[in-house]
Amino acid sequence: MKQRIITGVIAAALFLPIVFYGGLPVVILSYFLATIGLYELLKMRKLNIFTVHGLLSLLFLWVILFPEKYNHIIDSFYFSKTELCIVFIMLLLTYTVITKNRFTFEDAAFSILSSIYVGIGFYFFFETRDEGGLVFIFYSLFIIWATDSGAYFIGKALGKNKLWPEISPNKTVEGSIGGVVCAVIVAVLFVFLSNIDVGLLTLIGITVVLSVFGQIGDLVQSAFKRHFNVKDSGNILPGHGGILDRFDSLIFVWPLLHLFHIW
Repeated sequence: MKQRIITGVIAAALFLPIVFYGGLPVVILSYFLATIGLYELLKMRKLNIFTVHGLLSLLFLWVILFPEKYNHIIDSFYFSKTELCIVFIMLLLTYTVITKNRFTFEDAAFSILSSIYVGIGFYFFFETRDEGGLVFIFYSLFIIWATDSGAYFIGKALGKNKLWPEISPNKTVEGSIGGVVCAVIVAVLFVFLSNIDVGLLTLIGITVVLSVFGQIGDLVQSAFKRHFNVKDSGNILPGHGGILDRFDSLIFVWPLLHLFHIW
């Protein structure tokens, strides 16, 4: 526990000032976190990022992350962002032929989907900061922290029915519902204590969806780790695991915030 607290304090001291500042530093932070996230995923499948296919996957990720407001830079190369993504997908598939299937179609598919999964999540991290502002970043962070804490403590106290034992044996239905309730309480507080410009009932409805999908994001990461028989996605955060262990829920939540068009 002591190690978790120390790591959490240090991480917050580095993370929060950048988020407060906004702009390009948040984009750079997103690239950094997403790159480590991709490294963790590839490592689970025993794919080395410091190889031709690893670097192709990384470049594909970086194209996905490229901010829309800087698209004029890509346009100067006469390729759109979508066209560049298609190029990298074709290159990864071509590499299966060049390596005579030492790098397989399944490896290519895993690399492509990993880049998309991580890239979309962290792309919408800086888009949320850019378009929604600080209030929506903190809203997303607090409802996920409330969901995780509520699910843990209520699950410990009242949990009897397993939520999904094949994926995460410790999670319970009661804990999951408790997590949603705690997230809704936080959302209500945001309406009355912050400048978030969303109606109470609307925000409660959105929070329920985000809390549920945040838990699904957590289960997705648990499914990865169980499939590849690893305890944590990485060890960059002592006491917490890897980047994906900390951001698995938010990777689902940030894109959904944009789908709701609430700013």
